[in-house]
Amino acid sequence: MKQKVVIKVSSMHNEESRKKAMTIVVGSSGVLSAALKGDDLRNIEITGDGVDVTKLTKLLRKKVGHAELVSVGPIKTESAEAVVVALPPNQFWPPDHYVMYHHDNRNPDSGCCIM
Repeated sequence: MKQKVVIKVSSMHNEESRKKAMTIVVGSSGVLSAALKGDDLRNIEITGDGVDVTKLTKLLRKKVGHAELVSVGPIKTESAEAVVVALPPNQFWPPDHYVMYHHDNRNPDSGCCIM
């Protein structure tokens, strides 16, 4: 099951410690993506499948400094709407092309058009 994990590493004060922490996180088993979040860039938001969060938190404590687990939860997915429009009925069958519009509920301005 895909999950989203947030770990706060209080001892990330400079670019070197952030780089070290991110190297540890992305090298861990099951991690699909990781990003630094927050105003002070001390929160690491991890998306993964089967991540051992306890082991990862302990490893960050050992290698970087004080780390605490903030949240663990499933990834919330929003449904996307798809509309398929074919050519008018007076065209030959099968039509030369189809037009598909993909509407993303999270970002209404983004659309995908396949012809």
